[in-house]
Amino acid sequence: MDYRVVLGVLAVFVSLVGYVPYFRNILSGKTKPHAFSWFVWAVISGIAFGIQYTEGAGPGAWAAGFTALICVVVFLCAFRNKNRFPATDWVALIVALVALVLWLVAKQPLVSAILVSATDALAFVPTYRKGFQRPYEDTPVTFGLNGLKFFLSLFALQTVSITTWIYPASLVITNWAFVIMMYVRRSQIRTTHM
Repeated sequence: MDYRVVLGVLAVFVSLVGYVPYFRNILSGKTKPHAFSWFVWAVISGIAFGIQYTEGAGPGAWAAGFTALICVVVFLCAFRNKNRFPATDWVALIVALVALVLWLVAKQPLVSAILVSATDALAFVPTYRKGFQRPYEDTPVTFGLNGLKFFLSLFALQTVSITTWIYPASLVITNWAFVIMMYVRRSQIRTTHM
């Protein structure tokens, strides 16, 4: 069996394991996903999967495909939160959607890969803002395992190029940075309340 298939399956398995506590925390009301982020992530993960697949990423694209499905479900769950969104979240959503449109009209795979990575990072802004203000309303283990999932998917790529590599690499960075930020903020809050 090709090691890329094993890594592709392992990446999807890590993702599945990571979302178990996330959905448990959503159902208990402990985790409150931000609808804007999950909407954009659902769209771009689906399109990124399509690009990776057509560019020959093979099993390395499976994580993006699975992520797209999960993001749709989390987006639908986010509507339970009935939040009002500050202007910064609306700006981030609009800029992410503009970047998404630019990505869709770009005819060059590398430009598209850069734009999808930027769009994903912009979609993270509302979640980062919420995570900074209320770090206990999210599930760090899920984002940590998401980073691991995309790290594994880098080694599962059948065709390794900047075009197939940049998107999952950017997801490793943004997910792990979010986890670090949440733990730092939790530590700061605990220190303040002592």
